[in-house]
Amino acid sequence: MSTTMANISAAQVKDLREKTGAPMMDCKHALTEAKGNLEDAIVLLRKKGVSVAAKKAARVTSEGSVGYYIHAGGKIGVLVEINCESDFVARTDDFKELVHDVAMHIAASDPKFVRKEDVTPEAFEREKDIYRAQAAASGKPPAIVEKMVAGKMEKFYEEVCLLEQPFIKDQTISISQLIAAKVGKLGENIAVRRFARFKVGDATATVAFVTAKSDGGSDAGPDAGEAPVPAAK
Repeated sequence: MSTTMANISAAQVKDLREKTGAPMMDCKHALTEAKGNLEDAIVLLRKKGVSVAAKKAARVTSEGSVGYYIHAGGKIGVLVEINCESDFVARTDDFKELVHDVAMHIAASDPKFVRKEDVTPEAFEREKDIYRAQAAASGKPPAIVEKMVAGKMEKFYEEVCLLEQPFIKDQTISISQLIAAKVGKLGENIAVRRFARFKVGDATATVAFVTAKSDGGSDAGPDAGEAPVPAAK
């Protein structure tokens, strides 16, 4: 028997909505296309979110919110600015939840940059040289060495770039996919603008900015990475 929207139960839709936060009709369509399979429907909704986010990526994000997260009994603190297109969306529970989740993730995962594009040339070349030396020491041919280095660099991005990191609350998706899902649900472009992470006892703080106008209108900011904490006056 073919799966139609009429065959999809309210309980299935409710379960999918709770897992993804997607609108009801989107859940129905995804479950219908996935022939009632919940996991396949989740994948379809994620792909749709990424597609919608890509279409809206050029739209200006001049509203938004600054959120914070304090962890480990006050030992780690994070401030993060996430932008959207309207004040209306910035005040929704969904957007507030996103800001909180991203701030919490930064506290736990300690990224050094917002995106791949923000990695400084110095940091990129330093890591690439290390990986190239390691690969060359294995005695592999040069062509294989370069492929090994390319794979290592992708892993490096996943470790240090916020948008590439697996979400701390759901390791099956990245932060960029988490944001894309909210874009699909809220219908506006959403972009992380900057964040700062402080840890008691550290002489430096991680301060990261989007460094180019490719996030829907953010202005260029200082180089991302480790920055000294200003001395108290």
